[in-house]
Amino acid sequence: MTLRVGLAGAGGVGARHARTLAGFDDVELVAVSDPVPAAARSLADAVGCAVEDDVERLLRSGLDAVWLCVPPFAHGPLEETVVRAGIPFFVEKPLAADLAVAEQVAAAVAAAGLPTATGYHWRHLDTVERARTVLSGVPVRLVAARWWGSTPPPAWWSRSESSGGQVVEQATHVLDLVRVLAGEVAEVGGLAAPSTAAGRDVPDAVAAVLRHESGAVGTVSTSCVLPAAVAAGIDVAADGIAVELTETSLRVRTRDGEQQATPAVDGRHAVDRAFVDVLAGGAPPPGLVDVGEALRTHRLAWAVTEAARTGTTVRVPGA
Repeated sequence: MTLRVGLAGAGGVGARHARTLAGFDDVELVAVSDPVPAAARSLADAVGCAVEDDVERLLRSGLDAVWLCVPPFAHGPLEETVVRAGIPFFVEKPLAADLAVAEQVAAAVAAAGLPTATGYHWRHLDTVERARTVLSGVPVRLVAARWWGSTPPPAWWSRSESSGGQVVEQATHVLDLVRVLAGEVAEVGGLAAPSTAAGRDVPDAVAAVLRHESGAVGTVSTSCVLPAAVAAGIDVAADGIAVELTETSLRVRTRDGEQQATPAVDGRHAVDRAFVDVLAGGAPPPGLVDVGEALRTHRLAWAVTEAARTGTTVRVPGA
């Protein structure tokens, strides 16, 4: 069985997914669409598929699924169009630049009962599953998540209304791991260092304190003023266990000694493969994050952003 799929969004992330999908023997990448015709044509030529002028025409191409790889501000009407068409979809994180749109999208998906997947590719790393196993049944006391890097070049990223800010657009990956490894967060208190860059209202830095439903506490910090990526990961302190996890490494220390590992899985490849397998009739693997589950992480990211913006304590919606 060959799955016919389309792709909306020919930017860097969309191009990565297009190359991956085009490399699967059981997938035909039918066409790509992008508001910038030159970008769509360049990507289509690179992967050997057609170009469609808009998403509506793309969805009429006889697709089994579509990949949505657009900036945060472009979500909402796009997903509603796909849901009306009854086509399963993969959507890159974050679900939206704000909370209201993400809630609307998740509600529409739930009502339609469509299969979905999202771009939380860290969940597919074997090192994440190993960390989860090590911490299973052990009370977590403290978590520390961070995303320290530079300001990405796209103009939309620097505007909070377009990107949602660094916590929503980037640190959502590590906040997802906070939930996976330490459980749900009940409330957040935060502060922000205002932007010092012309044209950017995304804060220079954010620091927040998390109170988990379990009683554990944690912190999350972000900064976009550095010359390059410095740190992105999570540390966990549990009874007798210390875990340090990034996208490329795992370090576990116990009373019996220390173990280190690097992922044997390419999460960026695995996240696409997993959804293709589901579309082909397979059972969803543990690492697959659908829109409903992604909404829980998005709510946490929104709460951190809102707490930092207001300097108050914010309850995580749904907690």
